[in-house]
Amino acid sequence: MLIQFIMKNKLQEKNRTDNNSAMKEITYKTLPLLILTINLLLNFNTIAQLQKAQNPVIFADVPDMSMIRVGDTYYMSSTTMHMAPGVPIMKSKDLVNWTIINYAYDTLANVDAMNLVNGKSTYGKGTWASCIHYQKGTFYVSTFAQTTNKTYIYKTKDIEKGPWERITFSPAYHDHTIFFNDDGRIYMVWGVRKLRIIELKDDLSGVKEGTERVLIDDANAPLGKNVGLGEGSQLFKVNGKFYLFNIAWPRGGMRTVVVHRADKITGPWEGKVAFADLGVAQGGIVDTPDGTWYAYLFRDYGSVGRIPYLVPVKWEDGWPVIGVNGKVPETLDLPASKGLIPGIVASDEFTRHKKDPALPLVWQWNHNPDNSLWSVTERKGFLRLKTGRIDTSFVKARNTLTQRTFGPACSGSVKVDISHLKEGDFAGLCALQRKFGQVGVKIVDGKKYIFMVSNKTETPTELENVPLIQNEIYLKIECNFRERTDVARFLYSLDGKTWTVIGGPLKMEYTLMEHFMGYRFGLFNYATKFPGGYADFDWFRIRDEKTYRD
Repeated sequence: MLIQFIMKNKLQEKNRTDNNSAMKEITYKTLPLLILTINLLLNFNTIAQLQKAQNPVIFADVPDMSMIRVGDTYYMSSTTMHMAPGVPIMKSKDLVNWTIINYAYDTLANVDAMNLVNGKSTYGKGTWASCIHYQKGTFYVSTFAQTTNKTYIYKTKDIEKGPWERITFSPAYHDHTIFFNDDGRIYMVWGVRKLRIIELKDDLSGVKEGTERVLIDDANAPLGKNVGLGEGSQLFKVNGKFYLFNIAWPRGGMRTVVVHRADKITGPWEGKVAFADLGVAQGGIVDTPDGTWYAYLFRDYGSVGRIPYLVPVKWEDGWPVIGVNGKVPETLDLPASKGLIPGIVASDEFTRHKKDPALPLVWQWNHNPDNSLWSVTERKGFLRLKTGRIDTSFVKARNTLTQRTFGPACSGSVKVDISHLKEGDFAGLCALQRKFGQVGVKIVDGKKYIFMVSNKTETPTELENVPLIQNEIYLKIECNFRERTDVARFLYSLDGKTWTVIGGPLKMEYTLMEHFMGYRFGLFNYATKFPGGYADFDWFRIRDEKTYRD
């Protein structure tokens, strides 16, 4: 109809008698409009999809999620292991757009492994899967740590401002879930495959003696034999029934959701396979104010880390049915994501007031920092990283300041003043995991060199260095996670406009036992000969796939 309308009006306007000539004129002048109209019609579904949420809802390393809804607001805790501060708390109004609002602790413990001293570290350990709850006006976040062999419970009335009260007891209850029952009793379920239950004291200060028992003898039984894991417990009560979510991994198969249900928390329990698609598993369920249910789960996605998905849930015969025809949907009937910037990751110009020298919550230190060796107030508008000791290994050096990388592609860049580095100092930007990559400046025999180091093998290897005669340098790392490409490239610029690739590409790799987290951008400065030097970072800028090439 639109085409006919255009043609009719064009004919009337020209008032031509030669129909063939008129049609040629119309076709020539209206063709662009016709093509645009057809394209709009053909792409209507695409436009509609872009107005909806997409899976994954967070394309960044936010694993081991635990989630609750309080009124119309959702809260989520996650795992960041050896990082400090730890156990990030995120907030959302729509389940899609999240902002980091707090951490459960600033430092977990003042021990050598957490402090990166005396040759010790706690990479891949620290605190693991957390659990978040809200009960009678109080928020509770619990976790456990192999490093200290303790279980930690943090509670607060104000989840955004604190303060947090910490309760701790031994041992470390693996992948536990805390449950506040209607009768006022408090339970904890934990374990791997053989799941156990205990009752906690009313003040949460420990376990009531004589209450430990086996809850489920084999959490993986619904999948048969040759099945691994059977952990990640999360417990819920819906319409009077108890539902226990766990993850299993059959040999030769994928990460799978297993659900058990019971009429009483003590059992008996019956279980079934609840979901198996794309390896999206481990998590729990949450409802919206209008009664719609979603499973929040995560997926191992190469070097970017473990990324969150939302999957619709319906209830049939008292069981949660996860997925759309058993699959993870690409789109969701939820608001579209506004991107991870600045709620999960963010640029930083390092402009601070002396009365408020704190770092934004998107930043975490690699292990506990030495707070005497960094500042955002000593030089206005700069982050200063100072050296206070000699280090022989980059991963053992303190005060590397980090943020998540994110997909499908992103970049992080810095401008740094290296005029106060000392002989043997190394400063710059890194892609942090066990197989790390660095681009930075080093001082050798009194001369400055831009360098790129790859730790693709077990030995850090300098792939290239370039002499530098100025004191300010721009550094950048670009990360491509599309379809698990998992490649980073390293660049430098002398003027912030023209960029030069240095060294070679890094094939990034997610390692489980060594670091157990997705790649992070890191700002570093460490000494190998003389302590006391410092690097001044003017800014850090993070960009998504649409703008990550300057």
